[in-house]
Amino acid sequence: MKTVVGVAVVEDGRVLAAYRPGPEGGWEFPGGKVEPGETDEQAAVREIREELDLEIKVGESLGAGVDISAEYRLHVYLATVLSGDPVLREHSELRWFAAAELDEADWLVPDRPFVRELRTRL
Repeated sequence: MKTVVGVAVVEDGRVLAAYRPGPEGGWEFPGGKVEPGETDEQAAVREIREELDLEIKVGESLGAGVDISAEYRLHVYLATVLSGDPVLREHSELRWFAAAELDEADWLVPDRPFVRELRTRL
């Protein structure tokens, strides 16, 4: 099974989320597919650089992966910003959520178990 990484970028007790537009849209942890020869951590750094123009340090996993299709499994990792300010490139909106605000968001279904875990860590 192939891996997709999501990245929960945390800063000052808040997490950065990105909104994917469209009929199947909703809030998600930004990220993308792990390319052949890459580790999850390398893919996370590359994807966040490409999507948000941020340099990050990847931390621990937010738990077991979640199948998002017959071919792909999503893994979400905590990360901190080393440099940069988030730039909106591939999503319709970016937002910093405090722990108390996480329930308010319309999260994509595969991201929801990670949101629950993240709430306990913020």
